[in-house]
Amino acid sequence: MTTLTDQPNRAAAISTLRDFAALAKPRITLLVIITTAGGLWMAPSQLDLMRILVTIFGTVLVVVAANVLNCYLERDSDRFMARTKGRPLPGGRLSPRAALIFGLTLAAISVPALTFLINPMTGLLAAIALVSYVWVYTPMKQRSPVALWVGSISGAMPPLMGWTAVTGQADWPGVVLFGIMFLWQLPHFMAISVYRQREYTRAGIKTLPEMYGLSHTRWQMLFWTGVLVPVSLLLVPLGVAGWIYFALASVLGLGFLVYCVKGFKRRLKAGRWARDTFMYSLIYITLLFAALVVDAGPQL
Repeated sequence: MTTLTDQPNRAAAISTLRDFAALAKPRITLLVIITTAGGLWMAPSQLDLMRILVTIFGTVLVVVAANVLNCYLERDSDRFMARTKGRPLPGGRLSPRAALIFGLTLAAISVPALTFLINPMTGLLAAIALVSYVWVYTPMKQRSPVALWVGSISGAMPPLMGWTAVTGQADWPGVVLFGIMFLWQLPHFMAISVYRQREYTRAGIKTLPEMYGLSHTRWQMLFWTGVLVPVSLLLVPLGVAGWIYFALASVLGLGFLVYCVKGFKRRLKAGRWARDTFMYSLIYITLLFAALVVDAGPQL
């Protein structure tokens, strides 16, 4: 029988669980699941269901650990940005110690699990992703916009980890999947830095628009998107995707380039253009991996 005193306790417990879940950055976690599954699906053989689940779950735990530790390290600067000031740590709803223990525990579980239950290569990639994101990318953000390229390394690991979980090695198709995710993140996050520039400046985070100006950032976005499009098409000659994927990837890539070119129109407000480009980048990567699922599969 539930008493009146139990109800506040239950509500408090649910609220705490939600705050721990928020530290995991659920939208990023969902993208990790999709891209890891993409690497698993495209690899040239099949895993049993249990190993598939361990790979996806272990990869998610690595990313969640990195996100939690990132939130712990950036708990002070997060207060200065509208999109982060409501997070559990700057909001005072969780203690930094609880977040630190949570993040370190997940890291201690996930990397060994991938190493010993899947294979050493996947475990090594998980460790590289974790270390580069938490101990290199996070502090570098306060010093140089080059941090974006470092952070993109860890963000590009999940599909490669899905591939190596099956093959045990970083073959070219897996490397291309890594390259797609790496290159996609550059214009994606540059777009965020344009329409969130004032917030990043208040938080002390160095971005391309602040350090080198809007024009330079536009050219960078156009350049890296221009590299992304042909790299995304390499999966066809490598034999892991077909012509349906080729057609969709070409159209999606062309659309991405069009959005980048729009940024050079003087009459278009930079913030509006950057936000629209950011939203399109999410559509691009989602549909690209959906096309891979439709037009690619395990090569038995």
